Amino acid sequence: HVQLVESGGGSVQAGGSLRLSCSASGVFYTSYCLGWFRQRPGAEREGVAAIYTGPGNTYYADNVKGRFTISPDKSLQMDNLKPEDSAMYYCAADPLPRTGGCFSGFWWRDAQYDYWGHGTQVTVS
Repeated sequence: HVQLVESGGGSVQAGGSLRLSCSASGVFYTSYCLGWFRQRPGAEREGVAAIYTGPGNTYYADNVKGRFTISPDKSLQMDNLKPEDSAMYYCAADPLPRTGGCFSGFWWRDAQYDYWGHGTQVTVS
């Protein structure tokens, strides 16, 4: 049974940094897709970044490139935070190895992820 637990959220001023962690248990394969998503109130959930853990292939949304970094330990380093980054952040996993990495590049499609954490709140003022 796969379980994901996020941590590291909080409140920070614009321009500041936060590091989110995702603790994953029950995943048996070394190569699988781990994604970070966020959801603002009244908005749809959006993909932020993902990593295919074995080879370490990374994927980023255009609006976070150069500011966010996803690491092999599944953490999400967020630098130069902006108020529009305020949201609930979730990590999600597709726990099976795939020949195309994270869904052949379509990593942002949240319906493809089978397991989700409960989220951690990030507020940027």
